[in-house]
Amino acid sequence: MEPISLHRVRGYVKLYTKELIELEHTILEAASCDHTSSTERKSHHSEKTKRGLMHRLNRIEGQVRGVKGLIERDTYCDDVLIQIASIQSALNGLGKQLLEHHLKSCVVGRIEEGDHEVLDELLITVNKLLK
Repeated sequence: MEPISLHRVRGYVKLYTKELIELEHTILEAASCDHTSSTERKSHHSEKTKRGLMHRLNRIEGQVRGVKGLIERDTYCDDVLIQIASIQSALNGLGKQLLEHHLKSCVVGRIEEGDHEVLDELLITVNKLLK
């Protein structure tokens, strides 16, 4: 079978039919958004995705508590700032992961349905993430 090239952050990879089916299943399972109601929008993440997100959030929560403890113990400012930078990096990673799932499910689905307003929403969201 003829492989299909797929762009990745670190270059291209070649995928064969079985791998494509598994990739598509993973993407569809990863997250889907319910945008049928304009007043209440929801995401539906797979249990695996939720566990991963919750694990990241628990780790971030622990880091924040650690910084609080450092401040309470009058720890040297540089050490506290390094921990704060680590927390910011972890939050950025979480945001990137959610954005990836959002793009692969919600945004693609809405564009396929002809709803191009999602692009304006996406631009607003990306601008907020980059601040």
